[in-house]
Amino acid sequence: MLLDLTTRGVTLFPSALSQQVCRSKAAQTLLFSDYMLPHTLAIHDQHDILKAVNCFHQHSIGPVITKIDRKNGGLGIHLWPTVEDANNQASLGTLPYPFVLQPYAADCTDIRVIVLGSYEEAYQRKNPYNFRNNLHCGGISTPYSLTDQQRMLCEQIMARGRFPYAHIDLMETQSGETYLTEINLRGGIKGAVISPEEYRERVDDIHADFLAQASI
Repeated sequence: MLLDLTTRGVTLFPSALSQQVCRSKAAQTLLFSDYMLPHTLAIHDQHDILKAVNCFHQHSIGPVITKIDRKNGGLGIHLWPTVEDANNQASLGTLPYPFVLQPYAADCTDIRVIVLGSYEEAYQRKNPYNFRNNLHCGGISTPYSLTDQQRMLCEQIMARGRFPYAHIDLMETQSGETYLTEINLRGGIKGAVISPEEYRERVDDIHADFLAQASI
């Protein structure tokens, strides 16, 4: 439907591209792979997973993470000892296609960034008992100060996906590199400083500004 509307010249806000990638982790991986942990792949069928097996073995990648396409809050994230384990489950039909496959980065810093026009805040999510740092899975949040490089990364990602506002999840590895893990137009604000009322007002203002510009 989004493709049909854009083909017929209908202006969408937020953009059709941003709305589409919010619906699919696999689509996000295809669009934003340059910003993600190296060897993060969208797996759509058995041919893709077999190629991934070869790739991961070639690079001596051990444990891997899979993300089920449309599950949020950490509920669709699974850790496998090897890519072969993920391949077995996918081949037997217990790991549904499509899904995202990536190397497991241990002890990384999980960062949630909220960008609403001129408003920005970031906080770290941490769970000492679970590699899933999502607050829904028991993680706790603490304020986090973005570096200039991380802020620039968020700007580049939003521009690439044509996001007017966003919730951006980043991972900082032990070696200091920062990568995108996920982006959405909206998400939970548990752990954030901003109140639900201010959040709604800022999003409404962004939409109103777009309508005002469109009517000129």
